[in-house]
Amino acid sequence: MHYIGASQYTYLSGEINSLYHEAAVKMGISDSIQNILYAVCEQGNRCPQSEISRLTGISRQTINSAIRKLERDGIVCLRQGRGRNTIVCLTEKGEAFAKEKIYPLFEIENKIWEGWSKEEQETYLLLTEKYRDGLKRYIKAIL
Repeated sequence: MHYIGASQYTYLSGEINSLYHEAAVKMGISDSIQNILYAVCEQGNRCPQSEISRLTGISRQTINSAIRKLERDGIVCLRQGRGRNTIVCLTEKGEAFAKEKIYPLFEIENKIWEGWSKEEQETYLLLTEKYRDGLKRYIKAIL
């Protein structure tokens, strides 16, 4: 099936999301757990809980229940941040878990990224940001 323009972008984006889902299934974790741990690892194994929602697009309710499960499993612990902000931190068990379940994604992404020229990397980022900004602007206009 051939897609043109925005439809093709939407199709490709869906395929990419499906591949991340496939990776989560192969690792034996849910998509939300994968995304939350990815965000925490990317932020240096600790991340404000409020920031996780912004980084992942996952609802606060889903994040709260997933973090409770991760906490029960000894993967994360919660620390008090500034004000009412809670910091999600990987435990020692969580760091080992992340090395097995999350860091392989970083390695895959880095291999892909390193296979692109500097110009391709810059173009990809520029156009993706431009698409995001346009989408944000048009969605705000209709709501």
